[in-house]
Amino acid sequence: MEFAKVTDLPFDARPQVSAIFTEGFYEGGFKHIDRDKAVIARALAHMFILDHFYAAIEGEEILAFIAITDKKPPPIRLDKALLRRELGFIRGSIVHWALVKQLINRPYPFTVTQDMGSVEFVATAPNHRGKGIAKALLSHVMEERQLPYTKYVLEVIDNNSSAIKLYENLGFKEFTRTKAPSRFLDFKYLLYMKRSA
Repeated sequence: MEFAKVTDLPFDARPQVSAIFTEGFYEGGFKHIDRDKAVIARALAHMFILDHFYAAIEGEEILAFIAITDKKPPPIRLDKALLRRELGFIRGSIVHWALVKQLINRPYPFTVTQDMGSVEFVATAPNHRGKGIAKALLSHVMEERQLPYTKYVLEVIDNNSSAIKLYENLGFKEFTRTKAPSRFLDFKYLLYMKRSA
């Protein structure tokens, strides 16, 4: 297993990143976009700003990935026309509005300072979960990539106990929480965790 910045990979990583992202966040709300995960992955593949992404790989297979930014800009960009083309005019428009609201325009309930790296979109391919790959990748990026941050912050939903345990094992501690942005979601709170580099 190797770790690399996604833009340094010698193959087109976008389809794998989108498929893993879709699989990882399907139950958290993406299942409302379409029942077919391949349709969702194809529709969302354009949105990733891969310069912010790091991956654990074996050969040309992405095992897990993460994004780390200072949230200026966020690690994704949404194209309404592409979403409409893939999902149809009405559904594409609704998905664009919802994703912009939830993933781009929803600020953290605290100020992200210049010395903070925001860890986002931690996801592992389904057949590689439970092997410590995401933990190893996150640890490698925070400790060995020489990023310009002295603190790292992240957001996780309250019912994702395996992710919370992973982050706690890496030294993250919850410092605040907010109620879920909608009562129709499958979780009650968004937890915010922080660790010093």
